Amino acid sequence: MLSLEEAVERSLATATFQGSETVSLGNATGRFTAATVNAKVSLPSFDNSAMDGYAVRICDLYGASPESPAELKCIGIIPAGNHPTQSIEAGTCIRLFTGSPIPTNADAVIMQEDSSNDPNDDRNIRFSKPIKPWKNIRFKGEDIRENDRVVTTGKRLTTGTIGLLAATGHGSIEVGIRPKVGLLATGSELVETTNELQAGEIYESNRSMLCSLVTKANGIPNAYPIVPDSLEATTAAMKKAFAENDVVLTSGGVSVGDHDHVKPAIGRLGGSLNFWKIAVKPGKPFVLGQVDGKSVFGLPGNPVSALVTYLLLVRPVLLKMQGASDLHLTKRIGRLEEKLVNRGDRRHFIRVTLDMDGIVKSAGGQRSHMLSSLAMANGLVDLPQNSSLAKGDLVEVLLVEC
Repeated sequence: MLSLEEAVERSLATATFQGSETVSLGNATGRFTAATVNAKVSLPSFDNSAMDGYAVRICDLYGASPESPAELKCIGIIPAGNHPTQSIEAGTCIRLFTGSPIPTNADAVIMQEDSSNDPNDDRNIRFSKPIKPWKNIRFKGEDIRENDRVVTTGKRLTTGTIGLLAATGHGSIEVGIRPKVGLLATGSELVETTNELQAGEIYESNRSMLCSLVTKANGIPNAYPIVPDSLEATTAAMKKAFAENDVVLTSGGVSVGDHDHVKPAIGRLGGSLNFWKIAVKPGKPFVLGQVDGKSVFGLPGNPVSALVTYLLLVRPVLLKMQGASDLHLTKRIGRLEEKLVNRGDRRHFIRVTLDMDGIVKSAGGQRSHMLSSLAMANGLVDLPQNSSLAKGDLVEVLLVEC
């Protein structure tokens, strides 16, 4: 059996960048940048007002008080989106709104609430207190300067980053091409959820789960019909999946039973096996093979094993194919609410919950067929073989909502 580290290394060695494409920002959420992007303009792109109020010279407000307010003549209005055509001179002010450009000679904006109109002439504005220099002014480039780096290569595009790109003059961006991923579930006991179960049958769930996982990794999932337990059917299904996808994921059929046909099907297709079996629990029976330069990952049939091996071994490959710079699961530190024990001879990835207070608990039963704890879990704790962790210990949690 391979160690997890060697299995990850071998898996990643099969992955190559698939190239890039340009997409609109509206279609870029979650994609991975394929080039460094710099700002086309400064942000803000000009000095502007942070609020509704009046552009003033601070020297005109020295000594202002409720008892002796300063009175300035309003000589104009600059709505947001308009270019200022007047400058502030001694004893004058200009009405501004949030985002209005700052007129020449103004060195502060006093908020509307700190002003009042002369009842006899509403062009005369009274101010009852002085103001500090540059108050309520947003300066050109104080956030981002023109040609500053906005995003680096290999970063996942978040909502905030997309907003920043648009604000700095970009309407599209170059991103890694999404890999097409064929999903095959093998097993004569499996039936579609649209069918009534007969004796000995179970509903097939791995394709739906893997479809969700592949989508989260920005892959394009293609689910195929359930494959019955025969070498001919398995070979035919895999041949079709390889022809139509960049990567193939199978679930089931990778152990040592008489009805496990994934490995021989790879051979029939002229492919080769890279490795079989990894020293982890759940997920020991796992296959990596290649057919015509494309990878096939043979995941275990048990849903928990399929999910864990996908997260540890397949997800990094799909991300690397898109040029992602960060390939592995996010880690958080939490404190155990209960003791965790691994009495086995393989490292065990235990399903846990991590709450907002950093408390870590077992998500429930840890056997590889138990879906209820899989649904509850939002993290995995890597527990080495023949070891335990005590209540109160700080632990590293791999987040599974990725």
